[in-house]
Amino acid sequence: MLKISDHLNADELKCVLQRSDQRACWLVLSTWASILGLLALVSAFPHPLTVLLVWLVLPGRQLGLSVLMHEAGHNTLFATRGLNQWVGQWLCALPTLNDLNSYAMGHIDHHRLAGTPEDPDLPNYHAYPVGKRSFWRKVMRDLTGQTGAKLIMGLLRGGSSHFSGTATAGSTLLIKQVAVQGAIASFLMVVGAGWVWWLWFGTLMTSYMLVVRLRQVAEHAAVPDADNPDPRFNTRTVIAPRWQRFLVAPHCVNYHLEHHLMPGVPCYRLPAFRVMLENKGLLAEVPLFSSYQQVLSHALRWT
Repeated sequence: MLKISDHLNADELKCVLQRSDQRACWLVLSTWASILGLLALVSAFPHPLTVLLVWLVLPGRQLGLSVLMHEAGHNTLFATRGLNQWVGQWLCALPTLNDLNSYAMGHIDHHRLAGTPEDPDLPNYHAYPVGKRSFWRKVMRDLTGQTGAKLIMGLLRGGSSHFSGTATAGSTLLIKQVAVQGAIASFLMVVGAGWVWWLWFGTLMTSYMLVVRLRQVAEHAAVPDADNPDPRFNTRTVIAPRWQRFLVAPHCVNYHLEHHLMPGVPCYRLPAFRVMLENKGLLAEVPLFSSYQQVLSHALRWT
């Protein structure tokens, strides 16, 4: 399997592994600012069109919080470990019905076992490519709230995270998740927009679930060799247009192959890391995907 440290010198490694509290703060604050901006918009201009706009755009911002939780779980978001733990849990994980600590423990196994039948995330994508009807049934389950309802039932039974991994958490987790949702609802009520919490939560239960599914498909479904432990063949990066990344791939989560090659690289340095890999010819054998439509065309059987 490819060993990155054999191909990058000390200066290159230092460059791509460097963490920044300032960059991390910007990602967290800008994500929450965009969330609150969307909720403020629909509160100020309540109309079916603004509700639809938020329902389409908000899921990417909610996914942004989950991505930042993922980064904090790797301790790569902030340079300060305490900030990874506190911000990653209370401002990123709990608002999206995740749990940082149990997620991080389960996610280790995904990295360790990707490309093997023991990968705990394999049920999310092992069946691909799937047929058109099968995929649209999945889409409808997401958009009608059936997937979200399944998530809620799992949380009530003691589950911890829907983003990735299979770890479970203690009974206090549900109390924390409810408390955070209550805090969001209370803040919105104080500013006179309490009703938009239902849009926040309804989006989390519907269109956000579809965005999470698209992320899972893009990362590991119908890859060149799912049984190869080399991430270049069991994981996919999508160099998508900016508008697609805005909707379904925030914070460079589309650079998933690079993340698997070196999980210690912060998300905000993954594009530069990819350039290094390309310049060294290490991605020459890797198929290039330039849009999420292209990924779906590859991962679905349309007959």
